[in-house]
Amino acid sequence: MTIADNIQPAIEIDIEVISATETAVEKIKGLLTERNLTDHGLRVFVAGGGCSGMQYGMAFEGNPRAEDRIVEINGVKLIVDPISLPYIAGARIDFVDSLMGGGFRIDNPNAVSACGCGNSFRTSGDADASSHSDSCGCH
Repeated sequence: MTIADNIQPAIEIDIEVISATETAVEKIKGLLTERNLTDHGLRVFVAGGGCSGMQYGMAFEGNPRAEDRIVEINGVKLIVDPISLPYIAGARIDFVDSLMGGGFRIDNPNAVSACGCGNSFRTSGDADASSHSDSCGCH
């Protein structure tokens, strides 16, 4: 037996793309039904901007692209494009409803800081991370 015989092939581990709480899934289902978009999914993406460097975005999507990653949770499709994937891989969407208002909240393990409203974030790979503050003028 040679050393080459003992080498195991590399195992590719698929990271969790994105998840959602039951509350978020039910809210998304309700919004899709209310707008008569039952054949659509929710596209979750990131874009440059916001007070922390990157910001989250969401939109209903009826025609996902071939390169998109699609996760289906209890009948709701979450769609993530390949450019956004490294920034939000493993994130979890929740829906929070309080006296101060409600909305979707993203718990992102890749974010090292976020603005006060939670709509903007930065990752450890941001080149100018030190130039952003952790507070936001969103309120």
